[in-house]
Amino acid sequence: MSSYNLLMLPGDGIGPEVINEVERVIEWFNMNSNHKFEIEKDLVGGAAYDEHGQSISDEAMDLAHKSDAVIFGAVGGPKWDNVPFEVRPEAGLLRLRKELDLFANLRPAICYKALAEASSLKKELVEGLDILILRELTGGVYFGEPKEITDLPDGQKRAVDTQVYTTSEIERIARVAFDLAKTRKGKVTSTEKRNVMISGVFWNNVVSEVHKNEYPEMELEHMLADACAMQLVRKPKQFDLIVADNLFGDILSDEAAMLTGSMGMLPSASLGAVNPNTDKRNAMYEPVHGSAPDISGQGIANPIAEIASFAMALRYSFNLTEEAKMIEDSISAALDQGIRTPDIMQDGMKKVGTKAITDAIIAEMNSRA
Repeated sequence: MSSYNLLMLPGDGIGPEVINEVERVIEWFNMNSNHKFEIEKDLVGGAAYDEHGQSISDEAMDLAHKSDAVIFGAVGGPKWDNVPFEVRPEAGLLRLRKELDLFANLRPAICYKALAEASSLKKELVEGLDILILRELTGGVYFGEPKEITDLPDGQKRAVDTQVYTTSEIERIARVAFDLAKTRKGKVTSTEKRNVMISGVFWNNVVSEVHKNEYPEMELEHMLADACAMQLVRKPKQFDLIVADNLFGDILSDEAAMLTGSMGMLPSASLGAVNPNTDKRNAMYEPVHGSAPDISGQGIANPIAEIASFAMALRYSFNLTEEAKMIEDSISAALDQGIRTPDIMQDGMKKVGTKAITDAIIAEMNSRA
């Protein structure tokens, strides 16, 4: 029997609601498999600010370091719009990423057959879509210094954010991209803005060198980030794996999410490097969607992205690939029944709430056990 320690950080808005549903899936494994998951919980985001005056406590960070994986909900909301910038809810998420060194963010964009009609694009453009966007997560403009607003002598103000990358930061995300490509179609699309940004020139050069020296058998194409954004809408299935810096990866992955019908459908994994002494890595799993405070407490949030994020944890942290696939197949089968939460509702389908769609997924898991 294997045992794993999970830290759950529900956060704000619909975060606690979707975390509750993934707990039900985890309990299913505790009752029906040889894998046991011990759960600890703590606060993050606005909830942590209300309790501690900071977006995540040192004690919660200590639990995160000790856990086998972190399962994250969502943070933020208008309630905290006016708190100091350094303790805003999102700062807790950034601290987790930075201190756990979660440099590789995997965001799959998969269009389930049952939801092809729900996409804002034509069915033939998205049916069968399976893209993986790999975002560098701990460098770039989100973390670069200086990051400040300063007063100028003429009475104006000036705001500065700094885009910074080192050779090693780009090399390690490039290696993750090519290694993942080996398990997919063998093609990597690297995006940047080398036509106007010197950091883009640098990114292009380093990725090219890694490809040439270490992965010459892989296919590599370079594409400007704005052109990539256009092509994702024009012809999305031309892509397989897209690797991008922190800023462009953030933007492109949200765009890709909407190709699938709803951001409520998409999971993500944020991974650190494998520790050679323990063969383990820091990891955090979270839905791509935000805290959606406008629907919080109504029982209508879509929990599929959170449940699929746990499936990614099974695959990438615990090497339980069959169990991960069972969850993913159960999600697909539940959608084939025609049940939908409001965000993915279609004509002729049955509208259900958060708990009911999880009920259907667990029923499908029971049929596969």
